[in-house]
Amino acid sequence: MRFFVFLLIYKNMDILLFIGLGFIIAAGGSITPSFLNLTVVKFSLRNGVKAALYLIGGYATVLFFQANIGAYLSNILMENSEYITLIQKIGTVILLLLSINFFRLHFTSKEKKEKEDIPKSKAYFHGILMSSLNTIAIPFYFTSISFLIGLEYFEYSYLNGFFFSIGSTMGSFTLYAVYAIVANKIEDKLTYIATKMDFILGCLTGFVAIANAVYLYIQ
Repeated sequence: MRFFVFLLIYKNMDILLFIGLGFIIAAGGSITPSFLNLTVVKFSLRNGVKAALYLIGGYATVLFFQANIGAYLSNILMENSEYITLIQKIGTVILLLLSINFFRLHFTSKEKKEKEDIPKSKAYFHGILMSSLNTIAIPFYFTSISFLIGLEYFEYSYLNGFFFSIGSTMGSFTLYAVYAIVANKIEDKLTYIATKMDFILGCLTGFVAIANAVYLYIQ
């Protein structure tokens, strides 16, 4: 009986460890400036916190699967890095197209001073679309989990990958929600930035696309 109690506690500790690792890695990845968290700020300023949270919900839905895929790839593609390179090339093209689109939105849209209501479903599905276009996520999780495997903190299984993905989803949602709430709280100080958000996103995605292209060229 004591053995089974010990086994249950041990397994629960493992679950908490994998959830915690996923949370920390995702939070660390989400805190750095990217077109995802800047889009959260944009939604929070233009459409309100509630719309931003539905956007983040869309992010989280896709991110759960991206983290799962990253964990799976870390197990089977450790010696097949050409697949990761292919994903990076596709991601570079997508980032370049996103950059062009953000610049188009900046130069063609009219300035809006008042917040605009947006349907919850539209915000949610916009989040799904934007997160799906973030092809950097899978290589990020692949690399992070491979590092954890090397340190013997993580051993891949479908169940371990599942709990890691839950933690990743929670970590990203938390950090993006903080972005949305803080942006809304200091809205007055970000008024000018809000009008230039599409331009900023265009510059950021363009810079990352060019940096990726240079990295892939000299690799």
